[in-house]
Amino acid sequence: MMTPATKFLDKNGISYNTYKYECDAKSDFGHMAATKLGRDQNEVFKTLLIHHEKTYVTAVIPVNCNLNLKRAAKLAGLKNAEMVKPADAERLTGYVCGGISPFGQKKRTLTLVSDRALSLAEMLVSGGQRGFSVGLPPDVLINALEARTGDITDDQ
Repeated sequence: MMTPATKFLDKNGISYNTYKYECDAKSDFGHMAATKLGRDQNEVFKTLLIHHEKTYVTAVIPVNCNLNLKRAAKLAGLKNAEMVKPADAERLTGYVCGGISPFGQKKRTLTLVSDRALSLAEMLVSGGQRGFSVGLPPDVLINALEARTGDITDDQ
């Protein structure tokens, strides 16, 4: 499947696994991905966008966690942060909600990755379309996006 995310990965010589599944959810896309792919929810990550004024940041966290805005803002070097509205996230990334990938976004932003990814052999993130995920080692994702890692999540 060719998406801006897979084009980014291919262009940068990054190998990845692809996972397709039937997506019939209207929300909570990450939990559906984990369920349909038979993966632990700690291995499947959602892509969220936060901002402070005109500074936008991408946060990649496990689907079974909530983003801690205060700690994410601190890691990003922002005074504080709030969630980006779905329509704005779609406009900024070029993806639809439920299919927002950290790779190949229209506007490149600082990326934060939950330190919960660091112990995994493979983490799954959206491949740029609902029902399509890509899997790769966390350190490969972190290096490809020059991401910062830290404790940015709370349990649900």
